[in-house]
Amino acid sequence: MAKSLLTSSLSTRTKLLQTGVSLYNTSHGFHEEEVKKLLEQFPGGSIDLQKKQNGIGILTLNNPSKLNAFSGVMMLQLLEKVIELENWTEGKGIIVHGAKNTFCSGSDLNAVKSLSTPEDGVALSMFMQNTLTRFTRLPLISVALIQGWAMGGGAELTTACDFRLMTLESEIRFVHKEMGIVPSWGGASRLVEIIGSRQALKVLTGALKLDSKKALNMGMVDEVLQSSEEAKSLEEAQEWLVQFVNGPPEVIRGLKKSVCSGKELYLEEALQNERDLLGTLWGGPANLEALAKKGKHIK
Repeated sequence: MAKSLLTSSLSTRTKLLQTGVSLYNTSHGFHEEEVKKLLEQFPGGSIDLQKKQNGIGILTLNNPSKLNAFSGVMMLQLLEKVIELENWTEGKGIIVHGAKNTFCSGSDLNAVKSLSTPEDGVALSMFMQNTLTRFTRLPLISVALIQGWAMGGGAELTTACDFRLMTLESEIRFVHKEMGIVPSWGGASRLVEIIGSRQALKVLTGALKLDSKKALNMGMVDEVLQSSEEAKSLEEAQEWLVQFVNGPPEVIRGLKKSVCSGKELYLEEALQNERDLLGTLWGGPANLEALAKKGKHIK
């Protein structure tokens, strides 16, 4: 009996990792269409996506008059872009950044003030947790390019990426304590995974201002870029990402899926996923081409 329950639980966890699967549904009290109608009432800004031929996408938070704060419509558009990326089979990497040299200042306060009941807050939390979890599970190597401020929900968004790069003058700050709430887009859980529970507790309870030096020292970010100019830092971030996406899409995507499995599944299920992924690549074009090259992978 216990074994069958464990098997059922493992199967459920494995299914959640499949591309395009939502984290919540009506059994959790989540009614997505109702939340969408609610968010449509708060326009402003946009989420823009550029998919390049080299397999790198650029996702831009575009609401500069409000420091790229998320309006309700932008939250809806983010989900739409994530779904588009889930279906981008040629994709290998994605860079998330904000327009006009600012990452994101969180949620638009006009929407926050209007969605004032606990029920509204929980519904919004479930919507954004669902969106950002699906983003995290994309078979793409993701990078947050942090220019200027990443505050509140913007700080949470950075944790949904595999890597984080900062410009010298930029700053990450989880300001939730000062707003009388806790992170609700999955940011606290992911922050613990990134920097550990003790450091995460300091960052959250202290509402610490993480400049590029502090963030680098605690392992919050992977590198501080040389340029702070918007276009140049974006170019620098793309050059940084290329080292990790240089290869056939099916291989890069398979590697990302393997890491997601190892991170989220029990060992037995993660091993099964590895075997399944290997079965799609062994004897395939990329594998045969590599075997045909002299010296194997030794340069």
